[in-house]
Amino acid sequence: MAKGEERDGVELTNLDVQLFDGAEATKRDLIDYLDAVSARMLPGLRDRPLSVMRVRPGQPPFMQKNLPKYAPDWIRTEAIWAEASKREVRYPVCDDRRTLLWFGNQRAVEYHAQLYRSADDVHQTHLVLDLDPPEGAGFDVVVKAAFLVRQALADTKLEAAVKTSGSKGVHILVPLADALPFEDVAAATRALAVRAEKLGPEIATTAFIREDREGKVFLDSTRAGGATIVAAYSPRIRPRVPVSTPVAWDDLESITPADFTIKTPLPDEDLWAALMPKPQTLPADLIDHGHTIPVARVQAMHEGKRRAKARREG
Repeated sequence: MAKGEERDGVELTNLDVQLFDGAEATKRDLIDYLDAVSARMLPGLRDRPLSVMRVRPGQPPFMQKNLPKYAPDWIRTEAIWAEASKREVRYPVCDDRRTLLWFGNQRAVEYHAQLYRSADDVHQTHLVLDLDPPEGAGFDVVVKAAFLVRQALADTKLEAAVKTSGSKGVHILVPLADALPFEDVAAATRALAVRAEKLGPEIATTAFIREDREGKVFLDSTRAGGATIVAAYSPRIRPRVPVSTPVAWDDLESITPADFTIKTPLPDEDLWAALMPKPQTLPADLIDHGHTIPVARVQAMHEGKRRAKARREG
């Protein structure tokens, strides 16, 4: 293993090796970026159970939730019961610069944080809508859908911040003032998605089943409860290593997600902190409306079974 250098007590190795095919960047570029952005990125990671996407030479990327046994003992962890696998997962919690650097040295490129902070009173801190364009569409349709969501929010007297996903879409976040049950936040998210869809049904859809989206932007309202979201400023495992970047609403029409990579100079200001509105209370009527809307994943599962049965009987 080629030794490199040390930062904040973390030994960094193999720094000049290509990060992954198509990255056009080395591991050193990744670590330099994470180091430079750490003060802006850490507030979105601190106290939140973390999953990371890692890349190893000659292997496909993989999601890592359980902290490896060889990790240093100064990395904080949170044990969470995983119902699907019937086991306890020891999630890392990235509270400081050296933890971030350690993960960078492990070739952790993407940082996906839980929507809640670790505490006795666990609750979702932001309402999240994830806008995903149809295959082959340009970013302009995502922008149109984002403005539909903004209008739906304004109609409900709510404000949000927006960031590129680092892939092809955007994430829209509303900071929450109240410790609500996960189910209520999920309901409000569904209601906002439906209201935005009604404002522009030719542009956006809430259809969970891909074949039902008819070439429209998907307003994904499933980021709630135990879901995660890629952190602001997190790199992504995509060509040239783009970054999930905060954008002012007024600038959204003049950018594309590919404009921001780990090699793009950082602005002087922490835009995510500057653009995030104050925490807000979700209106009761929005939550009540959401509880009348079926949960997308459950509805899609039942519909999938119905269609499969129809095909067998057809």
